[in-house]
Amino acid sequence: MSNRWQRVLAEAGRFLAVGGLATLVALLLFNVLVHGVFPGVPALLGDRPIWAYVLANTVGMGISYHGSRHYAFRDRPSTHADGGLTAFVAINVITMLLPIACLTISRDLLGLDDPVSDNIAANVLGLVLGLGARFYLFRTFVFRRPINLNDLYLADGHDPVEGAVSERLATDSSRSVPAPPAAP
Repeated sequence: MSNRWQRVLAEAGRFLAVGGLATLVALLLFNVLVHGVFPGVPALLGDRPIWAYVLANTVGMGISYHGSRHYAFRDRPSTHADGGLTAFVAINVITMLLPIACLTISRDLLGLDDPVSDNIAANVLGLVLGLGARFYLFRTFVFRRPINLNDLYLADGHDPVEGAVSERLATDSSRSVPAPPAAP
């Protein structure tokens, strides 16, 4: 397996661990807000499941950002002045629409309002739909890996210290980075 795929799999594993913790917190908070803690005691947001979902997942988003920044994508320096927070929140808000749509369909179109239906709609189907989108968007826009020029040269099997490249380096000492190889 190539180094690139090993990096992607390692990041995906860390991303899933962070997301798992954030999801667990959001799941527990959502259920407490919508379905309550004790039977017979009205839940705080029992009649407003969408608001409960947004509130619970906003708390989960805070956990997710901290874990993503300091653990999942720790090797990727932020290119944003705010550490990627604005882009992270924007992506989360946009992808949060997927589970909200699933919850709305379950509640309003199908008439399902029990805890199992709510959790399957929002926290299983919605989670799966949003998870892949967030991983791709976070890696692409928030926690981008800096370009390593050696990876570009070595990816095609060309060794930049041999052949024409080393001759160019010997004659052009003003470059701090090797020039790209000549076209074949």
